[in-house]
Amino acid sequence: MTFLLLFGTFILFLLLSVPIGIALGLSSVVTILGTNIIGMDTFTQRMIEGLNNFPLLAVPLFAFAGDIMGRGGIAKRLLNLANIFFGRITGGLGVVTVIACLFFAAISGTGSATVAAIGLIMIPAMIAKGYAPPFATALVATSGTVGTLIPPSVTMIIYAVTAGVSVTQMFAAGIGPGLLVGIALITFTLYYANKHKYKGEENQYTVKEAFVIFLKAIPALLVPVIVLGGIYGGIFTPTEAAGAACIYGIILSVFVYKEIKITELPYFAFNACMLSAAVLLIIGMSAGFGLILTVTQLPVTISSFIIDIGTNMIVILLLINVLLLITGTFMETNAAIVILTPILLPIVTAVGVDPVHFGLIMVLNLAIGFITPPLGANLFMATKVSNVSYETLAKSIIPWIFVMIVVLLLVTFIPSISLYLPSILR
Repeated sequence: MTFLLLFGTFILFLLLSVPIGIALGLSSVVTILGTNIIGMDTFTQRMIEGLNNFPLLAVPLFAFAGDIMGRGGIAKRLLNLANIFFGRITGGLGVVTVIACLFFAAISGTGSATVAAIGLIMIPAMIAKGYAPPFATALVATSGTVGTLIPPSVTMIIYAVTAGVSVTQMFAAGIGPGLLVGIALITFTLYYANKHKYKGEENQYTVKEAFVIFLKAIPALLVPVIVLGGIYGGIFTPTEAAGAACIYGIILSVFVYKEIKITELPYFAFNACMLSAAVLLIIGMSAGFGLILTVTQLPVTISSFIIDIGTNMIVILLLINVLLLITGTFMETNAAIVILTPILLPIVTAVGVDPVHFGLIMVLNLAIGFITPPLGANLFMATKVSNVSYETLAKSIIPWIFVMIVVLLLVTFIPSISLYLPSILR
């Protein structure tokens, strides 16, 4: 009865277009009032405990740093540098786009910011060189998914807090899968570009021009070195690294590249607060929601049901992948993580899956949800920076989804892709 009331009201509120964080809270309150399963004071206390976590401070800080760097000229410098090496080959602009997204993902920490920053520059450039607009837009939308994999990643911070694992270990685990996604996207881009004869840039750079572009890009290239090097070198915690990224981003965008005025900084801070408020509201409400699930022993029931089907790790991981892929098509990523992690983590650890490895499986599944209709966040962002309709993009994205699923299967069943670097750090 409690389970039906909790999820029934939650789904009802979602169908009424209530924001997911509010829907989680309202469904929890309705369930408490209807069943008295826990006290309202207990629910409120658990909500506060869910937010009272130091690593969560990195969420608004990375949001602030990513917004500043996205609009402060860093993306432009990275694109110019990548263009020197790959711009002239067939499909070169597509390759440049993927590589720029990999670099920018190591700065912004989010997928939508990567799509916006790179897409505004590269989609018009590719279309001008004869690329089909749906292909160019789908390429940027898919490449933006690496923002959740390449550290620093806000999504990984949420998983680490929810699962009780190290944020540093999660960041290290994301590098291998993130690079694998990049390689897969470049491979498909080259295949498609050669098939459709998408020629590269015609201009040649002199040694002096290339050297100047490289010099201008050095400060941008130092961002991931400072942030990730500080974390893995034991200089910063991930939260402190987020603060360092903010300071460096301000210096770079305001005083070095001079593309942002210092008077605009409050605007970026406000944007970061608005983004973080939505995320933190979901986390707080989900903590109370999860307490009700725990009291009803739903996670134990689901775990027992799945394990009764069979203890074969391959079968269980395949079933969970299907569940997560479906979930990613209609549920916000951070909400899915905080709701499903307490349910699914005991299942996979029971069959010998490392919690850090499972974190990458979960994050990659939900990253695919960014490009999966009907609620793909990256699809909506990509349509805003191009003139391609959502319906057209939804058709063009299908081959890219298959490419991502191939990578997902590799990451799922070859744990070393995720765990090699964390094992070195340990």
